[in-house]
Amino acid sequence: MKVAILAGGMGTRLVEETRSKSKAMVPIGEQPILWHLLQYYRCYGFTEQIVALGYRADSIQAYFAGDGFTRVETGNPEHQRWVEDHEAGPLVIDLVDTGPDTNNGGRIKRLQPYLGNETFMLTWCDGLADVDLHELLQFHRDHGKLATLTAVRPPARFGRLGLEGDAVRAFDEKQLFAEEWINGAFFVLEPEILDRIEGDDTSFERDTLHRLAQEGQLNAYRHHGFWQCMDTLKEAEDLNKLWRSGAAPWKVWN
Repeated sequence: MKVAILAGGMGTRLVEETRSKSKAMVPIGEQPILWHLLQYYRCYGFTEQIVALGYRADSIQAYFAGDGFTRVETGNPEHQRWVEDHEAGPLVIDLVDTGPDTNNGGRIKRLQPYLGNETFMLTWCDGLADVDLHELLQFHRDHGKLATLTAVRPPARFGRLGLEGDAVRAFDEKQLFAEEWINGAFFVLEPEILDRIEGDDTSFERDTLHRLAQEGQLNAYRHHGFWQCMDTLKEAEDLNKLWRSGAAPWKVWN
């Protein structure tokens, strides 16, 4: 089964890091966040991975041209194939330039020739989690719908005040919202959804997923464990602190 990772957005809310490089190249420890995702999926046995490039595609291509990866000629200037050797077996990474202005649905559509006519996984390049991918896949197969997304509980951005009149009686630290769920990516999708994406301007969330939900073809896998997006400089630093602590929940490899 193949994995698609969207890495073409501009990362405007992380402009301190993304002026000169793709958001996928923002470092967590000594490696970019994209590397962490590649390793995560590989540890679950998903060794064929396709990365959709866009804004600052050159920064991602330059990273793979460095040490540790071997290029395989494809004959297509918009498609690079790189192989990383590993004791558990090689990881095959396809870099596909989907254009700087393409919407995320359009990027997925442009990957259709590389995904084939089979179930595939999809995620964004800016979020890490400890989702059990085997359990996620089994959930998808059991319900038989066209699409599964991973639902996560968003962390609160601010502490909460407990008030009695004008008096502050409590000051609670940030905590997870108990009843609210959001789209945490980490999708499992059937190939039929690719034919439902109209073109480059299609929004995957607003158009494709909305339509699938209306048709009863979208289910949510509830993930109660770790999940963190990287939309801001603070969130990038939070992920770096976890990595430096040696207790990063997404590190399932040795």
